[in-house]
Amino acid sequence: MRDDRHNEHSSYSLDNHGLSNLNDIYWNLNTPALYEHALKNNEGILSHLGPLVVRTGHHTGRSANDKFIVQEDSTKDDIWWGKINRPISSEKFDELHRRMGLYLQSKNVYVQDCYSGASAEHRLPVRVITQYAWHNLFVRNMFLQATPEELANHVPEFTVIDVPEFHANPNIDGTNSETFIIVNFAKKLVLIGGTSYAGEIKKSIFSVMNYLLPKKRALPMHCSANISADGNTTVFFGLSGTGKTTLSADASKTLIGDDEHGWDDSGIFNFEGGCYAKLINLSPEAEPEIYATTRQFGTILENVPLNSKTRRIDLMDDSFTENTRGSYPISHIDNATRDGKGGQPKNVIFLSADAFGVLPPISKLTKAQAMYHFLSGYTAKVAGTEKGITEPQPNFSACYGAPFMPRHPQKYAELLGEKLEKYNVNIWLINTGWSGGPCGVGERMKISHTRAMVNAVLDGKLEGVETEAEPFFGLQIPKSCPNVPTEVLNTRNTWADKDAYDVQAKKLVGMFAENFKQYADQATKEILAAGPSV
Repeated sequence: MRDDRHNEHSSYSLDNHGLSNLNDIYWNLNTPALYEHALKNNEGILSHLGPLVVRTGHHTGRSANDKFIVQEDSTKDDIWWGKINRPISSEKFDELHRRMGLYLQSKNVYVQDCYSGASAEHRLPVRVITQYAWHNLFVRNMFLQATPEELANHVPEFTVIDVPEFHANPNIDGTNSETFIIVNFAKKLVLIGGTSYAGEIKKSIFSVMNYLLPKKRALPMHCSANISADGNTTVFFGLSGTGKTTLSADASKTLIGDDEHGWDDSGIFNFEGGCYAKLINLSPEAEPEIYATTRQFGTILENVPLNSKTRRIDLMDDSFTENTRGSYPISHIDNATRDGKGGQPKNVIFLSADAFGVLPPISKLTKAQAMYHFLSGYTAKVAGTEKGITEPQPNFSACYGAPFMPRHPQKYAELLGEKLEKYNVNIWLINTGWSGGPCGVGERMKISHTRAMVNAVLDGKLEGVETEAEPFFGLQIPKSCPNVPTEVLNTRNTWADKDAYDVQAKKLVGMFAENFKQYADQATKEILAAGPSV
């Protein structure tokens, strides 16, 4: 076994992770070196202007049905077990770990020692061991890098072993398929196998942070965040496709981060050192900051088609997947913070892409309504985006990130409520979806209008503006907003058939009520009363 001595690394060896008799161990390689290895290993293709283009095989997104948590005595009472947090036994985990170690014998591995969490109080030392060089580059992009001095003494508090070419045997291992993502809180170890989708690496550590931080009364959040010119911090919650990344990456604002943050008594802090943006149909006009990253060295482009002769990419092509992704260090965004921190937020914005055409484009929420909508985590799937979906479908994800929340959603909602009240935060619901009818009939909100609404919120131009009550969800809709036509602010007015709108609104109310039944046993009377009604 030979260590790559050209790079600083900890004396805390891989033997501590059950790995021995390895071939070459490449410690903390920098970006150019990882490029060289990825290209030499035929893991990717160099594209025009420098990004590395890779393919992830048949897994072009997270494999939600293959995620497990080890059920063991020290944490089993804290986990919200069910469809999302599936249990697996310690014995099954240990056997997979043993065989994974045997599989890696005589093979090369890549190691990055890094951190999650820009807050000194909450940051988690992490080690990620990967089979692929490009996965190690992904880690270098997405996590917070350690200094040479820190590398020398780095002892991970959580470790990820990522081996895409090692597969489980479902009949023996108790998994649902050959793919597995398993978190063991007792052993502080994550095993990933059978998938090349790099997002599993970052989301597994996000899940770890979501378990650890509530113990410290810090709120972990699936959100983006930025700082306005006057120094006010804003948090954007939203599921994929709602505009969370797009709306936070604004040239007039300072980006804190696009996906994972914590909120404590010092303010907002990023968990990550990079961004992982969805790229399909990315426009240089609407999203210039993100578009520019697709033309920079150090960016990884997942499943983005390119011309093999010119090496130019096509961001409009979804032939591999609609979930084309770009991973890049946050330094690729010129107006991003370098310390990953912001102050206490003045505004929190919930984003929803309502394909039913019901929710208003902007409305203000009470604290109780905020907690209700936070627990609901609503957006909608559009017809045609997934096999079998022929009309809009609701997509509820508690806390706007249920797949990554090991604890009961109410625990996170309580923390949110505490902080909203303590710091007197304004809460807004912005619909980036459809008006004038559902998807296929109405039109999608113009991004220029949505940006104008966000800017109005951040600039304080909606304070004191007269509002009108929305009858089904009890939302307060501003009657005017700078640079937004008045007629689009109340969605019902954009429908030609007002009776059809009422039918659609009642249908959506019923979907909300049915979904919320799972939280009714722990939700307070105030939260329950803040929900929609017919």
